[in-house]
Amino acid sequence: MSDPTLTTLAFLGAAAFVAGWIDAVVGGGGLVLLPALLVGLPGASPAQLLATNKLGSIFGTATSSVTYYRRVRPDLRTALPMAGVAFVGAAGGALIGLHIPKSAFNPIILVLLLLVGAYTLFKPDLGSEAIRRFHGARHTALAMLTGFVIGVYDGALGPGTGSFLVFTLVGLLGYTFLQASAKAKIANFATNLGALVIFVPMGLVILKVAVVIAAANLIGSYVGARTAVARGSGFVRVVFVVVVSAFIVKIGGSLIGWWA
Repeated sequence: MSDPTLTTLAFLGAAAFVAGWIDAVVGGGGLVLLPALLVGLPGASPAQLLATNKLGSIFGTATSSVTYYRRVRPDLRTALPMAGVAFVGAAGGALIGLHIPKSAFNPIILVLLLLVGAYTLFKPDLGSEAIRRFHGARHTALAMLTGFVIGVYDGALGPGTGSFLVFTLVGLLGYTFLQASAKAKIANFATNLGALVIFVPMGLVILKVAVVIAAANLIGSYVGARTAVARGSGFVRVVFVVVVSAFIVKIGGSLIGWWA
């Protein structure tokens, strides 16, 4: 693969900033950045794109995790066990992802996004206040199961991971959108790290690109996390619905041939 031009790096940097902002607010920045990498680096293999995306994104998830923790103070008794198993799941998923074509996941992602978007849209009170549905060990176990399953998905492909984490924490466990976003960022950092444990030793990261998107993603994540905390759960919910809807249009249009 030839070295990317300055124009390509600028394009990928802009995409990484937007992806970082979206990731910090509601998750799903990979659905912006991965297609941008595919366009900007047509000679790269799917594994190289996934690895480069993960290294670029982990700086953003680290930044938003710290920002959320300082300002929202999520309960680490749930967040840390969930992140731990998410790390393990992502490492296993990365090994699976090396052998699975990305195209096989698009129909599954579309169905999941349709269900998530419809449920959120037609339940206007969802995530507006905390209504904890499970307690004690059962609550932690469900959070860990969520972390592991979504971690495997993130390691294997990844787009929409943050959105799926947020939705599950809100819909299944009863957190507000703001609290769910805070916990999702910690888990998403762990899934990025788990995948990189597999990808980096294999030499799959395109380092020059990863450095550019890491810097842009970090800035976008910082701005997005501060915006979400300042505006509250109502704002996060609106952005969540808008982003999920955009992803549905994009993936659905690709599947029926509206665009490449």
